[in-house]
Amino acid sequence: MTVTYSNKVANATFFGFHRLLLRWRGSIYKLLYREFIVFAVLYSLLSVVYRLFLSDTQKRYFEKLSLYCDRYAEQIPVTFVLGFYVTLVVNRWWTQFVNLPWPDRLMFLISSCVQGEDEQGRLLRRTLMRYVNLTSLLILRSVSTAVCKRFPTMEHVVEAGFMTAEERKIFENLQSPHLKYWVPVVWFTNLASKARKEGRIKDSVDLQTILREMNHFRTWCSTLFGYDWVGIPLVYTQVVTLAVYTFFFACIIGRQFLDPQLGYPGHDLDLYVPVFTLLQFFFYSGWLKVAEQLINPFGEDDDDFEVNWCIDRNLQVSMMAVDEMHMNIPRMTKDIYWNDSDLRPPYTVAAADYCIPSFLGSTTDMGLSEVLQHEDVESHDLRPRRQASVLGRVRRLLSVQEVPEFPTSSRPGFKRHSSDVSSVFYPFCPEDHGHGHGHGRLHHAPLDALAPVREVSVGPPSPDAQPDPPSFSQEPKPGPNSTAQPDPPYFSQEPKPGPNGTAKPAASPEPARAPDTAQTEAPQSPALTETGPRRFRWTVPGEQGKPPRRQFSWQPSCGSLHGLPSPKGPVRKRGLAAAPHFPDTAAQPEALQPGVPEADVLDSCGNHQANEEPSLTP
Repeated sequence: MTVTYSNKVANATFFGFHRLLLRWRGSIYKLLYREFIVFAVLYSLLSVVYRLFLSDTQKRYFEKLSLYCDRYAEQIPVTFVLGFYVTLVVNRWWTQFVNLPWPDRLMFLISSCVQGEDEQGRLLRRTLMRYVNLTSLLILRSVSTAVCKRFPTMEHVVEAGFMTAEERKIFENLQSPHLKYWVPVVWFTNLASKARKEGRIKDSVDLQTILREMNHFRTWCSTLFGYDWVGIPLVYTQVVTLAVYTFFFACIIGRQFLDPQLGYPGHDLDLYVPVFTLLQFFFYSGWLKVAEQLINPFGEDDDDFEVNWCIDRNLQVSMMAVDEMHMNIPRMTKDIYWNDSDLRPPYTVAAADYCIPSFLGSTTDMGLSEVLQHEDVESHDLRPRRQASVLGRVRRLLSVQEVPEFPTSSRPGFKRHSSDVSSVFYPFCPEDHGHGHGHGRLHHAPLDALAPVREVSVGPPSPDAQPDPPSFSQEPKPGPNSTAQPDPPYFSQEPKPGPNGTAKPAASPEPARAPDTAQTEAPQSPALTETGPRRFRWTVPGEQGKPPRRQFSWQPSCGSLHGLPSPKGPVRKRGLAAAPHFPDTAAQPEALQPGVPEADVLDSCGNHQANEEPSLTP
């Protein structure tokens, strides 16, 4: 009878196992109390004899014997032997449970594949399921003592309804010295083939599926028979049992408390009751009793399988499935979420704490806050400052690509389990506050303002290289009366102070200039009111003559940034290059030569960008 206590340990609480320690049914106390009492009585008798009835000479001999037993008893590998044995027994016990024959898969197939709502079809389905249950009953009678006591003879099987009198005669007339649990399997397969010929089973594939499942069911039965036939080798069980009992027999003598006045090592106290020896006996003997109980789970112990209950359950459920529930389908109705795309089943008050948002991945916490550089921005000076940290120097030394920095004063909070994606990923653009002297802020733009990361090649262009395709379909193409706009710089712009410390006024955008005219004064940028794609490239300045490296470009659209005021001046980035854009109608530019002075480049949104080391990307 299996002892179930899962509901008692559903939640881990402080000292939560105390409820289990006080239970008697299925406990170690019930299983071991007899052996424990015998050990305690023997130890007490020997202690009384040593203290009261032995002479001084006899006590000296007993003390030598006690020291000898205590010294060599520890050489018995009780823990090693018991550990392997119990592990083997537990694995065997669980495998036998997994191979218990359950007819559920067969009853589903028979109910759906064996057609016919008349009396003949009903009889066919019930007979097939009765053969399935008869097979399991015959094999369980041969391995379980509880089932054998319930059905000691075939007459009891006939009276229970698993077999008819005619089938019993045929079964007994089959002369075979072996166990005949396979006979109902043969009846099942023959009857299923006959049903296929009569058209009760419409397709041969259905017949093949039914026979395959029946073969799996027979395999479970034969596996149980094999475990009953071939057990754990007897020598292993004998070795473990002898090791445990020999160890504790030596402990009865070797763990006695000797006279402390004699000065024997380890015998400085006389406590009369060997507490730790009793605990050791309780643990080791209990370990052995666990293996003794689990080695055959088809007996009548507290933790053995409820095989008789399995027989009753399988018969009742399988007959209901193939008879009463055959083609008994409830009327289809619209569910309560018929027009609701956001399905959220309700929670009770007791389960309200378990209503949590969905998990979106461990990197959701990062958002863009981990991508952007954390830097302090002052209201009067928006020039970015890189942190001169050891980590940054190591990255530059190892040529590790660093992300660009953006002036930020406040950042949106990114929730780890938030399922609202539209509130997580936004581009960041500067904003003016007050009278135009505010600092940069993070702006929430529509979700389509961010483009996926794609690979680009950073290096000198080849003669056969073609210009980059436009990002999305929003990039304005040059018309007959328009000139090509250069690529926008990084989307973190800051006003460039003029000669007197004030920001230069904005001016209309101009076309991109050639590298040889880069030293001329660049016009100022207007407000960000133009539409079109903005291409942001995160690059590391390279040296001339080196092969092109593979970098990633992040190309959101700036067309969604209508009406945002522009920065008050150009921005100069250290170590980052703004690659000019050459449209399809423009000729391929010449590669920049070393020694060309810095050039100020305007982006397509009218922002002024200083270029230190241009990196041309076709």
